[in-house]
Amino acid sequence: MLIYADNAATTKISPAAADEMVHCMKQFWGNPSSLHTPGQKAAEKLAECRAEIAQIMGCLPKEIYFTGGGSESDNQAILSAAYAGAKKGKKHIVTTAFEHHAVLHTLRKLEKERFSVTYLPVGPDGVISAEQVAEALTEETALVTVMYANNEIGTIQPIMEIGGICREKKVLFHCDAVQAVGHMAMNVEELQADYLTASAHKFNGPRGCGFLYAKWGTPLSNLIEGGAQERGKRGGTENLAAIAGMTAALKENISCLEENAKKTAKLRDLLIGGLSEIPHSRLNGSREIRLPGIVNFCFEGIEGESLLLLLDEKGIAASSGSACTSGSLDPSHVLLALGLPHEVAHGSLRLSVNEENTEEEMQYIVDSVKEVVSYLREMSPVWEELEKGIRKFLL
Repeated sequence: MLIYADNAATTKISPAAADEMVHCMKQFWGNPSSLHTPGQKAAEKLAECRAEIAQIMGCLPKEIYFTGGGSESDNQAILSAAYAGAKKGKKHIVTTAFEHHAVLHTLRKLEKERFSVTYLPVGPDGVISAEQVAEALTEETALVTVMYANNEIGTIQPIMEIGGICREKKVLFHCDAVQAVGHMAMNVEELQADYLTASAHKFNGPRGCGFLYAKWGTPLSNLIEGGAQERGKRGGTENLAAIAGMTAALKENISCLEENAKKTAKLRDLLIGGLSEIPHSRLNGSREIRLPGIVNFCFEGIEGESLLLLLDEKGIAASSGSACTSGSLDPSHVLLALGLPHEVAHGSLRLSVNEENTEEEMQYIVDSVKEVVSYLREMSPVWEELEKGIRKFLL
C-alpha cells in the first residue's frame, strides 16, 4: 500500500501529459530552430503551446518564456530586475522571510554584490500584508518578490494588492507562483505582476520544465547564453516534448479547477481536524487562507525525521518541509519565520494531498500519525521532561 501525500514536492505525471509527450516525440522530432519542414512543424507546435499557456495566464504569447523549471525562472526574473535597477542606482529589494530557497539564495548572491534586501517578517498565520510591502518601499527599491503560496505551509499571500502597490509606485514585482499555478485561477494582468514563475511538475506535468511570464517591456537578461531560442533570452534547444506535456497538464488541471479544489479542501480539512486532536500539536499557518491541499503540523517532543521514516514504513509518503532542502539538518526556515522555536520546528510534518486521494486515506493518515507520535513520545527523554514539568510545554 502507498498513500502519496507529498504533492507539494512533486506530482505524478498525468496520463494526458505523458501521452502528449510521447506523441510529440514521435511527430514533432525536428529542431524548432531549423528551416526545413520537420523543424518548422516543431516550431509550429512550440508556438501552439506558448499560445495555449498565454491564454490560460491572461497574457500575450511573446510574454511566455520556457525554462528548465521554477528555480531557473526565479533566478532569471530576480537577477534581471535587480541588474536593471542597479543601472538606475536602485539596489534595494523587498521580499519575505519565508520565500523558497530559489529566491532566498538568489538574494543572498545579490547581497554579496552590495544590494540591500528587506526581509519582511511573517506572523504566526503565515500571511504578510500589502501594507508591510508599502512601508518597506524606498526610492531605491528596484524589485519586490513575494511568493503566491508558501510551499511548506500552503498559506496564500495578497498578491493582487501587492501588485497594485508596486504598479502604483513603479517598482517591478515578481511572484513565485510555483505552488499556485494549476491549483488556483489566476490572470497575470489582474495580479499586476511583472514576472511570474511556474514549474510543470507541481501540476502533473514533467520535471525539468517550467515557464516564466515577463510582462512585455520589462527587463529580461540571460542566464543561459548560446542561441536565439526563446527570442534570444534562453539559449539551448527547447525541450518540446516536456513543454507539450506541461501544456497538456495545465489545460487539464484548469478545466476541472473548482471541482478538484473543492474535493481536495475537504480532504485537507479532515487532516486538520484529526491531527488537531493530538495533544501539544499545532497547525502552521492560517486555517482559512491556504491552498486546498497543503497541511503542515508540528508535534512537540519528537523529531520530524523519525516521524517520516515510521510513516513511510506504514506506506505513507510525506515530508517535513521543502524537498529542495530535505538533506539539511536545520529546522525549516519557514517555521522559524513564523516564530516557532527550533525544538518545536524540528518536529514538523507536511502533508500535501490532491483530488486522487480519498477520505479513507485521510483517516488512515490521521490514525497512523497519532500512533507514531505517541510511540516516539514514549521513547523521548525530552517528552518525559515535559510531562514531569522539568521543561515547559511550548505548544
